[in-house]
Amino acid sequence: MAERRAFAQKISRTVAAEVRKQISGQYGSSPQLFKNLIIGANVSHHSVPLTEAVDPVDFEDYMMMHPPLIDPGPLRDLLEFPPDDVEVIYSPRECRTLVQAVPEEGDMDPHVRDCVRTYTEDWAIVNRKYHKLSTGFNPNTLDKQKERQKGLPKQIFESDEMPDTISYQDDQDDLKRRSVSIDDTPRGSWACSIFDLKNSLPDAVLPNLLDRSPIEEIDQLNEEQRKGNRHKELFALYPAPDEDEPIERHSVPEVPREHFGQRLLVKCLSLKFEIEIEPIFASLALYDVREKKKISENFFFDLNSEQIKGMLRPHVPPAAISTLARSAIFSITYPCQDVFLVIKLEKVLQQGDIGECAEPYMIFKESETAKNKEKLEKLRSQAEQFCHRLGKYRMPFAWTAIHLMNIVNSAGSLERDSTDSEIGAGERKGSWSERRNSGLVGRRSLERMTTGDESCNLSSFRPATLTVTNFFKQEGDRLSDEDLYKFLADMRRPSSVLRRLRPITAQLKIDISPAPESPHYCLTPELLQVKPYPDTRVRPTREILEFPSKDVYVPYTTYRNLLYVYPQSLNFANRQGSARNITVKVQFMSGEDPSNAMQVIFGKSSCAEFTKESYTAVIYHNRSPDFHEEIKIKLPASLTDHHHLLFTFYHVSCQQKQNTPLETPVGYTWIPMLQNGHLKTGQLCLPVSLEKPPQSYSVLSPEVPLPGMKWVDNHKGVFNVEVVAVSSIHTQDAYLDKFFSLVHALDEHAFPVRIGDLRILEIDLENELKSSIAALTSAQLEPVVRFLHQLLDKLALLVVRPPIIAGQIVNMGQPSFEAMTSIVNRLHKNLETNQDQHGRNNLLASYIYYVFRLPSTESNPSSPGPGGCMLGGSMHYATMARSAARLTSLSLSRSRSLSNSNPDISGTPASPDDEVRTIIGSKGLDRSNSWVNAGGPTVPWRSPPRSSTEVMQAMDRSNRMSSHTECPSFLQMLTGRLPTKKLLHEELALQWVVSSGSVRESAIHQAWFFFELMVKSMVHHLFFSDKFDILRKARFPERFMDDIAALVSMIAGDIVTRFHKDVELIERLNISLGFFLIDLFSVMDRGFVFSLIKTYWKQVSSKLYALQTPSMLVSLRLDFLRIICSHEHYVTLNLPCSLLTPPSSPSPSVSSATSQSSGFSTIVQDQKIANMFELSVPFRQQHYLAGLVLTELALILDPEAEGLFGLHKKVVSVVHNLLSSHDSDPRYADPDVKARVAMLYLPLIGIVMETVPQLYDFTESQNQRGRSNVVTADDYETESSSMINQTVAMAIAGASVPQLSRPSSFLLTSGSGRQCTTFSAESSRSLLICLLWVLKNADDVVLQKWFADLSVLQLNRLLDLMYLCVSCYEYKGKKAFERMNSLTFKKSKDMKAKLEEAILGSIGARQEMVRRSRGQLERSPSGSAFGSQENLRWRKDMTHWRQNSEKLDKNQKSVRSRAELEHEALIDGNLATEANLIILDTLEIIVQTASVTESKESVLGSVLKVLLHTMACNQSALYLQHCFATQRALVSKFPELLFEEETEQCADLCLRLLRHCSSSIGTIRAHASASLYLLMRQNFEIGNNFARVKMQVTMSLSSLVGTSQNFNEEFLRRSLKTILTYAEEDLELRETTFPDQVQDLVFNLHMILSDTVKMKEHQEDPEMLIDLMYRIAKGYQTSPDLRLTWLQNMAGKHSEKSNRAEAAQCLVHSAALVAEYLSMLEDRKYLPVGCVTFQNISFNVLEESAVSDDVLSPDEEGICSGKYFTEAGLVGLMEQAADLFSMAGMYEAVNEVYKVLIPIHEANRDAKKLAAIHGRLQDAFSKIVHQLLHWCPYITPKGPGTMSTGDEGTRSPGQA
Repeated sequence: MAERRAFAQKISRTVAAEVRKQISGQYGSSPQLFKNLIIGANVSHHSVPLTEAVDPVDFEDYMMMHPPLIDPGPLRDLLEFPPDDVEVIYSPRECRTLVQAVPEEGDMDPHVRDCVRTYTEDWAIVNRKYHKLSTGFNPNTLDKQKERQKGLPKQIFESDEMPDTISYQDDQDDLKRRSVSIDDTPRGSWACSIFDLKNSLPDAVLPNLLDRSPIEEIDQLNEEQRKGNRHKELFALYPAPDEDEPIERHSVPEVPREHFGQRLLVKCLSLKFEIEIEPIFASLALYDVREKKKISENFFFDLNSEQIKGMLRPHVPPAAISTLARSAIFSITYPCQDVFLVIKLEKVLQQGDIGECAEPYMIFKESETAKNKEKLEKLRSQAEQFCHRLGKYRMPFAWTAIHLMNIVNSAGSLERDSTDSEIGAGERKGSWSERRNSGLVGRRSLERMTTGDESCNLSSFRPATLTVTNFFKQEGDRLSDEDLYKFLADMRRPSSVLRRLRPITAQLKIDISPAPESPHYCLTPELLQVKPYPDTRVRPTREILEFPSKDVYVPYTTYRNLLYVYPQSLNFANRQGSARNITVKVQFMSGEDPSNAMQVIFGKSSCAEFTKESYTAVIYHNRSPDFHEEIKIKLPASLTDHHHLLFTFYHVSCQQKQNTPLETPVGYTWIPMLQNGHLKTGQLCLPVSLEKPPQSYSVLSPEVPLPGMKWVDNHKGVFNVEVVAVSSIHTQDAYLDKFFSLVHALDEHAFPVRIGDLRILEIDLENELKSSIAALTSAQLEPVVRFLHQLLDKLALLVVRPPIIAGQIVNMGQPSFEAMTSIVNRLHKNLETNQDQHGRNNLLASYIYYVFRLPSTESNPSSPGPGGCMLGGSMHYATMARSAARLTSLSLSRSRSLSNSNPDISGTPASPDDEVRTIIGSKGLDRSNSWVNAGGPTVPWRSPPRSSTEVMQAMDRSNRMSSHTECPSFLQMLTGRLPTKKLLHEELALQWVVSSGSVRESAIHQAWFFFELMVKSMVHHLFFSDKFDILRKARFPERFMDDIAALVSMIAGDIVTRFHKDVELIERLNISLGFFLIDLFSVMDRGFVFSLIKTYWKQVSSKLYALQTPSMLVSLRLDFLRIICSHEHYVTLNLPCSLLTPPSSPSPSVSSATSQSSGFSTIVQDQKIANMFELSVPFRQQHYLAGLVLTELALILDPEAEGLFGLHKKVVSVVHNLLSSHDSDPRYADPDVKARVAMLYLPLIGIVMETVPQLYDFTESQNQRGRSNVVTADDYETESSSMINQTVAMAIAGASVPQLSRPSSFLLTSGSGRQCTTFSAESSRSLLICLLWVLKNADDVVLQKWFADLSVLQLNRLLDLMYLCVSCYEYKGKKAFERMNSLTFKKSKDMKAKLEEAILGSIGARQEMVRRSRGQLERSPSGSAFGSQENLRWRKDMTHWRQNSEKLDKNQKSVRSRAELEHEALIDGNLATEANLIILDTLEIIVQTASVTESKESVLGSVLKVLLHTMACNQSALYLQHCFATQRALVSKFPELLFEEETEQCADLCLRLLRHCSSSIGTIRAHASASLYLLMRQNFEIGNNFARVKMQVTMSLSSLVGTSQNFNEEFLRRSLKTILTYAEEDLELRETTFPDQVQDLVFNLHMILSDTVKMKEHQEDPEMLIDLMYRIAKGYQTSPDLRLTWLQNMAGKHSEKSNRAEAAQCLVHSAALVAEYLSMLEDRKYLPVGCVTFQNISFNVLEESAVSDDVLSPDEEGICSGKYFTEAGLVGLMEQAADLFSMAGMYEAVNEVYKVLIPIHEANRDAKKLAAIHGRLQDAFSKIVHQLLHWCPYITPKGPGTMSTGDEGTRSPGQA
């Protein structure tokens, strides 16, 4: 940074070190700036640097030893977790249908029973009741902010009240017209002033202002008024920080539910042909041409009239209402441009091929009905005959297709219209037409629209009604799906073959629209009624089952068991005999008897709901027909070997002949439903038998050559059929089937097990089971996902209930754990899109959250009703120890116990120590805190480990890992405990800790899954075993806690060793660990969890020492910390009510140190206070989490911290987020409670004080504060056109007047230390709001005690901070908001930010890296990283109203509504007011503290500076009232402070008060004039005159009038009148000269005011201007500096007009004034005696004599301080005067001037100057002589001072 910033210059860069030295020298036990990491040798022998973690307090012991003594209430609730904190809730699963989908059969096999239970039992949800109050669930969103901001009062600001410039100008002109003309009164007289003032109205006077009350009473009254009606929540006024999704946000997973794609409602309205002679049957289905796949089941509908339907009455039973549906809902998961809606029509079978039967429909026209009456009658009677005889058979008739995406795309912009005019075949030859009232879409545009899938959105198009006018007749030899795909593909081509075909004209009207959310009267594919279903008599809508074109990865959640049979083709070419009109009858049989045909085939349209048989359509005279039927079957839940599909082939006799049966069976075939225990599906080519199959055929396949049977075509396959199952019971995957079969066989103890051709004996079962578990990785992904819930349940069950095989308990923990890791990883890798922000797969997360429950360990679970067997609450565990009877047969060697489970462990270790190393050594465990003592409950688990203990634990672990269980005696001998129960969380922890290689890696990749699974298992275990009521220390066995400690240590080790290699993985792992520990807080020993956090901290810290660029690891630690601190009972975990006494010893060493040291006991009170405000060891131990947060903040903000600059925003955000959450938490609404919470953050004050030099300087932009409203860039642009030029204004103000720029508030001298990087404005603002929150909510008494301990330097540093806060939260003003709103460049900034966001991707390590690398690149040579120039993206400007940057609409317009701007201004106004009131509260505490210290002057001076600064900023009327009250109290307490010490501040105060006296708001004026009056009175009481205030007020007025843009003299006049009123009413001082002095001052001020204002009017009238300037200069008679300035201004004006003599006379008066005051200051003989010396030049100079009674002596500070009040200044003025006289030709005057100058130069022996002067005198006299010679007759020389060569009309002081 080339230039030091103004703010920074006033601060010492090396101050921290100096302060440390100074304080450690001065105050042994008082608090230091806490950055001194050691608490002080006299306090404790035990200190821990900030970079290292301290030992936490043993939380549970502490709670036991310090029972709460507070009465029940909000404060008591703060001390302990609520008793109902965690619960397990059984939430009924939402069922879409009125009745649950369950199998009808009562008796089910175990697999079906498990599946049904999984689909019906309630969700088992772990509910942390208060979780919603944690920061993760309680984000400070905009909506929430608005809710909290309701009812805010509108703060009144002068800048908002000011009129705009034009109307303001008019008002001013009006005032001028009304005021008395300048010419009506004698010039310069008081009369004008008095007249105007007498006519003014005063403001209301403040009651009791003049009473002399005790100062304590005044303070108390002020405090009550200041603290009444304050806004409770500071953060409600602060915009939510602009950050990405907070890392601690843990979204609740979606409830598992049935999968649906985009849903489409199709309503079939009518079908009409040219002739109506017979029933026509229609079906609809969706086809995807690209995938060549039918993507929905068929929807059958019937649009025939009742009369036509009557033709079939003999053949059709009464229709079930479910078959009368005419509307259907289709689901499309993968919509694309190639989806077609295909409509197929069938009619009753009749003699003749399809072409013949379709002919009449093509040739007859409806219009010619009368002409063709006879022919039609004949056709109708034929149709009736066929219906009567062949009514149950169908034949294919016609088809058409609708290109779905054309409808969707064009419906987007077209109106719906159901009265479409008809378009015949001529317009679009031979094709279908999708039509609207606008006619056909052009073919070209149609093609353009159908490339790519970008526009395939079916959820939002406009409903459309379609009229399909053309159908194509079916070709008997082209019925297959392959042919259909060719036709559909052809249809999209312009030269479609179909267009050349002759169409069948008809009118099919269809409505297509997006399906509503919850349609009424809907039936599922299983015909269950979907809620809502108000009336069963209404025609229903059918949901049509989707067959997705690609795999769908969603677990099944409902029972579904459907089978679709598709007969495809038959080849009877080689069959002897007559078989031409062939139909296939399909039946689902439960046995071989004809009566075993099951009524499970779904009916089509207008028929029974279920039938026993279904026939395919007949193709006339075709021996090798194709079929296009779909037969839908409801599968029984439990299938046996006898269930099969039976196909019977018939020849149908179309002609009625004698003795010829209607149908003749010509062949048989069948498909057994189970093959090797699995459902048989897929594409089959079956042989056909000519005879009825023999007995027991159903268990065999037709491919088996049964003896004595005749087959068509020598037993070749002649019948092609496809069988498709959609089932949530049958996995249709061999690997899954095998696994489930084996597990169920174990359940049932049914040995041997048959799986396919395998017959597995019990002795092989263990290996088979293990291999089937290992083989799960080979299963197809879709079935794995579909059956995910059952699969994970079974694996968990194997872990906790080891199967007993051949009398031995087999430990399945390891293979099951490995399978879990593999499945979970596979899902993660393949379903990357289905993850939340933390990389958690949503399917797995929802499994854990809703589905998973502690596995029932009974052998046969109870009934599968909702809740399953778990609701009983009694838990049964499989004990690993077997009955004694069996034990005798087992004598297992020790080596077996170690090796079976873990391949990494050698068979026979050499010694116990080796054993420990083998098992543990490679895992990187931190032995110092991960091992537990097994020696009984008396030893705490943190005791230091002994080697024998470690051996025991290692052995124990290996035993728990072992494949088989030893006898109890051996186990007891080895470890002293029996593994009586197996619990999932214990097993998972154990398996994870001992895992290695790829399994360990997989587990680490998906650590979150196992963590969450363990936590849920733990909660369930505690809940069901009623352990929530027992002490936390006794809830879990030591060995489990030991495993957890080892696991955390291992994972922390992974994080620190791999963070730079596997960035994303470690980021996820780090977050998962954080969430795991936060969950453990709710269930485990909290002190233990703290020790786990310490383990993590320790590992990270030790790694940080070795790193050159630590920022990445620190960033990870910050994420971890932020998550840990998001616990809902974070405050309770910090022991908020603990007194910072030495903690109960965390370890023997600490306890002994503290108990022996006298530190804590001797320095009791002081040290307690100090400990509360510093990051002392007691603080960090007892407020453990808050200590970590603040430590991290201190370390990252430390200017010496290398490479952590990029983390400033992040760490500040952590603190900000916490405080914001506390602020809005209803539990902490009570002020006492909030004060306790604030106590946890008291060290924040010290930390922020340390950062003062680095904070963004918000004051820089305010260094030119001339006006009451805010100076912004726009104002600077308009200044040149304002009423008075800026240079003139500054001249009017006077050079030596105290400027309105920020006074030098920093007492610390500037050092040359290293420069700090500056924080961004955003980070600084966030940090300061946190500081203000702590100051607002902390206990005043505690703050006061601490302030009393601080040194002067530190108090001043705190005041500097307050000063900065004032600037930081200054109100911007409505106009600024409006300007911001209209700025166009904002658009480009937002675009840039969005672009950066897109490049950087979502928040994560990559983004962080980009930021950091950018930070390093941008470091300028001076050492500043991206601080003050920090990139916009993360600085978000310096304005904190950027919350609206999110509100950009689609066009990136950022213009907001008037109401929004009003709201923003309202919030900003309230924030500014509240922030300043907090600062005022703090100043009051500091004043109370400082008033009793020795060095109060310096502190009080700084307090006054801050107070003045608040007055100088843009403040609300409310704040200013309190501010003036505080200022009056301060001046009355310490009058000498203002009038004797801080005289510069007195000037400033006068200026501020006078400025507010001219405010447009009455209350502000009333308080300001009261303050000003009291100031005069107090000044008078000190010395019987108030010359100082008089002079300062006069000077201030000059400054104010000169520099303020929108100055209003009327308001100031009212204030002056109010001051007069006070003087008249002040009885105490009535007898003194005070009232007269006040009156004189007020009148003088008023005259100056009037003249100055008039001067602005007369800019263009030089004579009037000079006259006014003369009068104003006269008004400043008592202020030498100002008078001098005005004399010089007059000289300047004269010079501009070339009035040289007048200009010279003004300079002579100036020199006389200087001489007058110099003679008082310096008694030097050679200097002029005073103004008398100059009377030869002009006798008027005697005006400059300083003889008034209230003239201040020039040695007063701030008087005569300009550069002219020196010897050199005097010389300069006189030389200038001499030159001007010379130029004016007044040579006699030149001589008089040099007469005064020559003695001075002679005294200084300045020969050079003297030579020059004498030279000039020679010239002057020569010219006089010369002139006399020429002009002698005309000119007579006059006396000095009266001769003029300029304009006689102009005035100078030299002329009376």
